[in-house]
Amino acid sequence: MELNKVILYRITHIENIPHILQYGITHKDSPNKNPDYKNIGDLSLINNRSKKYVSVENGGFGSENGLSPIRLGDFVPFYFGVKMPMLYVAQHGGNFVERATSPINIIYLGCSVSKIISAKIDFYFTDGHATDMLTSFYDKTKINELVDIVDWDAIKSLYWGGSENLNIKRKKQAEFLVAADLSPDLIIGFGCYNEIAKDKLISLGVTEDKIKVITQAYF
Repeated sequence: MELNKVILYRITHIENIPHILQYGITHKDSPNKNPDYKNIGDLSLINNRSKKYVSVENGGFGSENGLSPIRLGDFVPFYFGVKMPMLYVAQHGGNFVERATSPINIIYLGCSVSKIISAKIDFYFTDGHATDMLTSFYDKTKINELVDIVDWDAIKSLYWGGSENLNIKRKKQAEFLVAADLSPDLIIGFGCYNEIAKDKLISLGVTEDKIKVITQAYF
């Protein structure tokens, strides 16, 4: 895996697409945020991230690196792969998800790490789920080591259930945390469940060449 080939993924409800096409992927506190944003995630997790501070130690221990803690809620999170545990809950409900969402209405937004670097947007990344105490955080000075830090086998793992696979589940959900809004031109593609969803995306203004039907990326 080469850094310039790393793609980031974020899922959203299809009803958010018109706003995304105009303003890009916006932070919840952005002046350009969507006032009618349709949420598909776990509300308790979202609330927890808005309060949780973590240390960026770049793989070290303690505070010897002198980096200030960051608050997870200040960043827009992306995953390094598809078919994540979060998607399962979004599709099937449970936890503190308001209601299950049909896969037809769940869209993947794909972004390139290289494009984000070129845009000079600040970011951090992790080797696991950001709220897990075993997870380490890294800043942009470690970006050239990202492909070695992230566990790609875990990210591609099709099975992560059971207590014996907790660390696989943690590493599968490694994150890329972006500190600012991403403009529409930084979105390189839209993934959807089937042709019905594809036609809806086209009707909303997404060009066909940017849409890929990836049924296998859903549960």
